[in-house]
Amino acid sequence: KPLHDPIAFRKELDGIIVDVSLQWCSDSYSDTVLGYANSIRTVDGGTHIEGLKTSLTRTINSFAKKSKIMKDKDISLSGEHVREGMTCIISVKVPNPEFEGQTKTRLGNPEVRRIVEQSVQENLTEYLELHPDVLDSILSKSLNALKAALAAKRARELVRTKSVLKSSSLPGKLADCASSNPAES
Repeated sequence: KPLHDPIAFRKELDGIIVDVSLQWCSDSYSDTVLGYANSIRTVDGGTHIEGLKTSLTRTINSFAKKSKIMKDKDISLSGEHVREGMTCIISVKVPNPEFEGQTKTRLGNPEVRRIVEQSVQENLTEYLELHPDVLDSILSKSLNALKAALAAKRARELVRTKSVLKSSSLPGKLADCASSNPAES
């Protein structure tokens, strides 16, 4: 179920054309990013996808800090949290593409990363400022992803600590408390 209408934009800079379309869905917990360079599918990613991911994370974190949705100043949303439930298609037209490998599955132009970062940051910021309801739903989804990740981490640590305590054979005097009644302990 989509959280909002697709966000789409095009930017041309230094002869490089960047087309991006993205949308977050409430019922998805992974991200799908499809990248193209000069109409060639880049299954192994490349500088255009790195630029997209970096800029998305930076932009959403910037809005999260401005809106004071993050209670702890030291914690910020990671790229995984921001992209959870997102589907994105990015296409770049590059005059002199540099592909890595024989199969042309990864774009290697370093200047493309900078241009994609700038394009995504400018256009996404403008869109989210004009559509605060979309921003709220993206921030909410990202924050829930962060909370789920922290809860999973705590659960893992709890299970590991319990298994360590059970496996260690401590003398009865040092054993864990077996009762919740304070009079017995």
